[in-house]
Amino acid sequence: MRHNNTNNNLGRKSAHRKAMLSNMASSLILHKRIKTTTAKAKALRVFIEPILTKSKEDSTHSRRLAFTYLQDKNAVTTLFREVSPKISDRPGGYTRILKIGTRAGDAAEMCYIELVDFNETMLTAGGVGEAKTTRRGRRGSAKKKTEGEAAAKPSKVAATAEVKEKKATAKAKAKAAPKAKEAPEATEPSAEEEKE
Repeated sequence: MRHNNTNNNLGRKSAHRKAMLSNMASSLILHKRIKTTTAKAKALRVFIEPILTKSKEDSTHSRRLAFTYLQDKNAVTTLFREVSPKISDRPGGYTRILKIGTRAGDAAEMCYIELVDFNETMLTAGGVGEAKTTRRGRRGSAKKKTEGEAAAKPSKVAATAEVKEKKATAKAKAKAAPKAKEAPEATEPSAEEEKE
């Protein structure tokens, strides 16, 4: 009987499921991003996040624990050399699932699962922003800024004004530079050239 079994069996026996998740976790650590079905990605996220949390402490014990789950020496080495230094400040939520539609053959919902700190395009595009307030407003659990914090952070209006001012000065310099280059060419010929 299925009494309160929350994990998704993925249509596999337990040994097959553990082996598949172990292989997918190793691939995710080595390649930083893999393409799979959404159901497998959600199961993988539950499987790999505790391993990533244990990897923050680089000790023999934590390496052996990671190896019991991954069963791949290269993946364990990459986990402790490359991945754990990048995720050391993050308090969980190391993976991201990006849905990409359905597969042509069986209409299975496909997605990418990736390590958050290794997606350079999202990091540079401003993936980390200010905390959003709730639709209710600022009452309740929303934190109130102190006067010191408000003074320390410049407002968005001031920041946009500074950006516009910098752009305007850059345009003015760009317009002045070609005129300066053209000016020496348009000068009158020198006295030596007139003699000839």
